[in-house]
Amino acid sequence: MTETQRTAPGAGFGTGQAPSTFDALLVLSFGGPEGNEEVVPFLENVTRGRGIPRERLEEVGEHYFHFDGVSPLNALNREIIANLESELKDRGHNLPVYFGNRNWHPFGTEAVDQMAEDGVRNVAVFATSAWGGYSACRQYDEDITKLRDYVADKGYPEITFTKLRQFFDHPKFVGEMADAVREAYAEVAEEKLPKTRMLFTAHSVPTAHDAVGGAEGDKHIYSRQVAEASRLVAEAAGVKEYDLVWQSRSGNPSTPWLEPDIVDHTTEIHKNDGIEAVVVCPIGFISDHMEVIWDLDSELQDAADEMGVSVHRTRTAGPSQRFASLIIDLVDELEQGSQPESLGNVTVQGCTVNGAPCAEGCCDIWSLKKAH
Repeated sequence: MTETQRTAPGAGFGTGQAPSTFDALLVLSFGGPEGNEEVVPFLENVTRGRGIPRERLEEVGEHYFHFDGVSPLNALNREIIANLESELKDRGHNLPVYFGNRNWHPFGTEAVDQMAEDGVRNVAVFATSAWGGYSACRQYDEDITKLRDYVADKGYPEITFTKLRQFFDHPKFVGEMADAVREAYAEVAEEKLPKTRMLFTAHSVPTAHDAVGGAEGDKHIYSRQVAEASRLVAEAAGVKEYDLVWQSRSGNPSTPWLEPDIVDHTTEIHKNDGIEAVVVCPIGFISDHMEVIWDLDSELQDAADEMGVSVHRTRTAGPSQRFASLIIDLVDELEQGSQPESLGNVTVQGCTVNGAPCAEGCCDIWSLKKAH
């Protein structure tokens, strides 16, 4: 592991400089289907360019069909937006909130159409991820670049997009998740507490992607940030022993991904350590995404039931008013020059303008393809 660095939010914006004031806030997310007929077209968007046949996408879509084709993501983001609008009003901000996705309606381009019609010129972008790394940060920069190209193609007046920084160690995120951990521990039967293990879980990524995540001399930024957030939340919740695990891997089984897998690890600690209960904190997800309600609440739960292990899954931070307050804090750091709040010792970055990467060579997964 390299020596950690601290990047002050608002510093090192790349090719541009953040405006001192914004006239809109864009919530930029992944997207998800909202009906059975939307599942396969949505997955075609997600996997475009990979040559995956439709029949395989129908198999992959099984977990969506289990929920009548409805991903929880859009509804969860609309909940965040409602909380944001309330928070903005309470704090005296006259800032309209727009919503756009990468892979399904409402697309980011649809949000741009509305913003252009409304005369928006300087947009603060909240990407729905707390982390660095390609999928969690750099890909949102690529989304913004595409939105900028769309603005130009449509002949709209120029719009400046400033992506808000990563927030994995923000006191409000850490505090919300620590409260959730304490609440989950309160549900564990007293006689099981001595045989209970705390598990923090996040979305796995290929180890090669993690290895290029971050600037030169500061790689593995995603896994290091997740580990740091887990440490901070455990410490705040008074949990002395915990494990960091991963979930939701996909693709070629021969490709190495971050491990251990949460189901495999739960099986191992039950067999080897006699663990009878696990408190599971989906630290890597800001809301109850499909990966939470399927991979944890269904697949992990089923495996644990077979072993006689009780699972106590914490809530996520996204639906809380404190989370909305955190987002506006990130806006205020840029608009008002307020002091950035940060508890950890691992690099915080991600605040860039118009799709610029955080640093030269940051999260360059394309170099991996060139090497083969």
